[in-house]
Amino acid sequence: MLPTHDDVQAARTRIAAHIVRTPMLRHRALDEATGGIILIKPEPLQRTGSFKLRGATNAILRLTEAERRAGVVTHSSGNHGQATACAAARVGAHATIFMPDDAPRIKVESTRSWGADIIHYNRHNDDREGITRAFAERTGAVLVPPFDHEDVIAGQGTLALELVEDAAAAGLAMDAMLVCTGGGGLIAGCALGLEGVSPATAIYAVEPEGWDDTARSLRSGARETNAPGGSTLCDSLLSKSPGRLTFEVNQSRLAGGLAVSDAEVFAAIAFAFRHLKLVVEPGGAVCLAALLAGKFDARGKVTGIVLSGGNVDPATFSRAFV
Repeated sequence: MLPTHDDVQAARTRIAAHIVRTPMLRHRALDEATGGIILIKPEPLQRTGSFKLRGATNAILRLTEAERRAGVVTHSSGNHGQATACAAARVGAHATIFMPDDAPRIKVESTRSWGADIIHYNRHNDDREGITRAFAERTGAVLVPPFDHEDVIAGQGTLALELVEDAAAAGLAMDAMLVCTGGGGLIAGCALGLEGVSPATAIYAVEPEGWDDTARSLRSGARETNAPGGSTLCDSLLSKSPGRLTFEVNQSRLAGGLAVSDAEVFAAIAFAFRHLKLVVEPGGAVCLAALLAGKFDARGKVTGIVLSGGNVDPATFSRAFV
């Protein structure tokens, strides 16, 4: 069953005590650079450093006591893993996280700090869904997928509800919203959230070049797959294809998709640090990159953007300033 706007509203009430209601930010330099009014949703300020805590918390809070005792399992390059481990610890459940062996160290260490067991896999050769599903079947642990799950989608959409409210408090209504997109859980949740409170807002997926499966899927009308061998800079957005549920939600609700290069992502990371005083990871910077690179025409518009996470290794972060 597909989630609805009402599910997003229910998730907001359910998770309110467990997350940070991140603020809406603006900066004169960004408005001047784009010719529009840019409203920023800074999820690096979230507990665990990314929006992923919203969806994982909503899913885990809905588990029965027996399911919590059985523990939870997921696969993640880091942000969903941290979120699942954190949310599980909050309710006394054990978490096992399958992480790629090239995951950023900061994400691995943070996930482990919440008490989770980490099992590594090879991003290029292993079927992460298959090995995670097999573990769940073998142990009885509850699988909490990173994006293709009704409760996860609904939890992620709470971000859009907050941004619409904060915009209204400032006397503004969003013409458009740009959302970082991997498997599509965040943008699906945001689309459902906007559907009920700001239906005139056009919503766009932003992806790394070579990983633009959502944009291509929207054009073709079918779930497209990314070719192997692309850059892995934006590690949090490297899904092979859109999710089944997420694409069903997104296909009729999104206005389109944009793609950005590694160079444009690094420029956005540097801009966020210099002007917003925020540390943003590569995958979390793609919407800002699309604006700064002129991939989206924000002139005369009120545009919301998501900075989806800030969990970046120092070595990668420093490349933005070379």
